[in-house]
Amino acid sequence: MDESPAKFGSYEHETKVNLIREPISDEDFLATLGYKQELRREFSPVEVFGIGFSIIGLFPSISSVLFFSLPYGAVGMVWGWAVCVVFLTFMSLALAELASAAPTTGGLYYWSYAYSTPKWRRLLSWIVGYTNTISNIAGVCSIDWGCALQITSAASIGSNFTFVPTVGHNFGVFCALVISHAAVCSLSGRIIARLQKLYITFNIVLVLGIIIGMPIATSKEFKNDARFAFGDLENFSLWPNGYGVILSFIAPLWVIGGLDSCVHMSEEVSNAAVAVPWGIVAATTLSGVLGWAVNVTIAFCMGTDIGGILGSVTGQPMSDILFNSFGQKGALAIWALVAVTQFMMGTSSLTASSRQTWAFARDGALPFSSFFHRINSTTGTPVNCVWMCAGSAILLGLLAFAGPTAINAIFSLAVACQYIAYSIPISARFLGGKEFKRGPFHLGIFSLPVAVIAVAWMSFMVVVVMFPTSPIVDSGSMNYSCVVLGGTLSLAVGYYYFPKVGGVYWFEGPVKTVHDGQSYSADSSDGKENVEKSSK
Repeated sequence: MDESPAKFGSYEHETKVNLIREPISDEDFLATLGYKQELRREFSPVEVFGIGFSIIGLFPSISSVLFFSLPYGAVGMVWGWAVCVVFLTFMSLALAELASAAPTTGGLYYWSYAYSTPKWRRLLSWIVGYTNTISNIAGVCSIDWGCALQITSAASIGSNFTFVPTVGHNFGVFCALVISHAAVCSLSGRIIARLQKLYITFNIVLVLGIIIGMPIATSKEFKNDARFAFGDLENFSLWPNGYGVILSFIAPLWVIGGLDSCVHMSEEVSNAAVAVPWGIVAATTLSGVLGWAVNVTIAFCMGTDIGGILGSVTGQPMSDILFNSFGQKGALAIWALVAVTQFMMGTSSLTASSRQTWAFARDGALPFSSFFHRINSTTGTPVNCVWMCAGSAILLGLLAFAGPTAINAIFSLAVACQYIAYSIPISARFLGGKEFKRGPFHLGIFSLPVAVIAVAWMSFMVVVVMFPTSPIVDSGSMNYSCVVLGGTLSLAVGYYYFPKVGGVYWFEGPVKTVHDGQSYSADSSDGKENVEKSSK
């Protein structure tokens, strides 16, 4: 295969650094990256922030993964969260610079190709594309599985815990949620965009309600003092205390995940080079601050019987904490809001996942790419990709029948795949020797140290999330993330090098869909394509 210098988009240049792009229209900017405008730009900057913020879905997400941090006491919940937020901010800044420089729906795999050396760019782009696809689908699966557990937990609370949901109950609710999300995400981009303001409001109101309402409602029996809330270190695993606290990091890392979600909306938002990076940073930092406040509130109001909370018959420790604080009716009301908010998370997650898959199909990297690349003429959205991602999430959810450890591995898998997909383009920017034209959002002299810290942290955490919850490993306690991740990477690389039909024989990286000297725009009102000569 020809490995000559990049022929794609605006990267046919000599190696330079820290160049600054001239301000041009979104459509012309996208054309310089090699793509014509196919999706409608229906999202405002606030709404693209809403995608990232609603996917994080603070209180529902904290509720879904509390079982990762609570086994290590308040220290794991409160200080584990604080440590992670610092490094998550570095990650968001590093990704935001790339998003500002090249705001395209493909995002991570596009950057991997654009900035990597000619020898490795096709393979790295391929690996990042497939890893990113799997991480997004795993994100949809884990969010909807958490929502299913919350719904069945509500049924258990309503029955005074006489109803104990089975795996079959949970899986049935899970499938219904995924299908309903696919139906919503098949609507027009304008409808999905306007929903984001509602999602933002719901999330913030729920968080403030917990921070303000829980201390008021909790009886003295379950209130803790500051020494307990900030210093209680318990260890319900067999790992040493220090490493146990590190394992608690999985909770905040999953909660404040999907940092690339705003990136995948780049071709549907106005002023993408500014809106997308600020959406990434704002969603991360705001969630970090509010999430820490939520964890502190829970630590003060959960009582001291952590073992009893972890042994909840519903499998959801937060449901027991809310029951103790608000009573049955109050807990049910709040839990209903939690489930509704997590439903919103699933909608946004599937939206972002479908856009990334659509972009990967646009470049011909997926089987049946021509089918998945189609844009629905009525809604102007990639409906085929929506249902493909939804179906894949349901298949991944079948791991629930292998036991709770297997399905919980999906949470770790989402984190590990994301971090692999993030680390490669961030590293390639500095190691690939290719030109980098800065966008409106840039860190100047801090770019390199921020990137180094971000990549080092992600590399460390990819190893951590592969570890089991106990050093004594059997089929019930094994962390199946390593199996699923290893299988995913093996299949991706195997498909790339498969004799005669593998990607190595035909995958050329991002495919130009716009001719030199032209710019393409899509009319947002009727979706008709207008092609006009560019005066740039």
